[in-house]
Amino acid sequence: MVNKLAVRGAELFRALGNPVRMGIVLRLARDGEICACDFTEYFGVSQPTISGHLRALREAGLVKTRRQGNQICYSLDAAAIGELRAAVAAVGS
Repeated sequence: MVNKLAVRGAELFRALGNPVRMGIVLRLARDGEICACDFTEYFGVSQPTISGHLRALREAGLVKTRRQGNQICYSLDAAAIGELRAAVAAVGS
C-alpha cells in the first residue's frame, strides 16, 4: 500500500510539473501575495492561461486566495509547502 506522503507528494509534484506553475510558486515564495493580473505580464502568457495554471495550483492546495475588490490575490499555503518539504526530505533520506 502506498503511504499518504507518497500520494500527497505526487499530487504536489504533478501540480509543479509545468514551468509556468513552478514559476508562479517561486514568485509567490519570493514576493508573497500577488494579484492574478500581475502574472500575465511576468510570464508573457494570456490571462486564461494564467487562470488555468492558478486553478491547478489551487486545486492541489499549494495556493490560497483572497479577494480584494474585483481582484483575486494569491499566496502560498504554508501547510502545503510543509507537505512539499516533507516529501522532498523523504526522498533525500
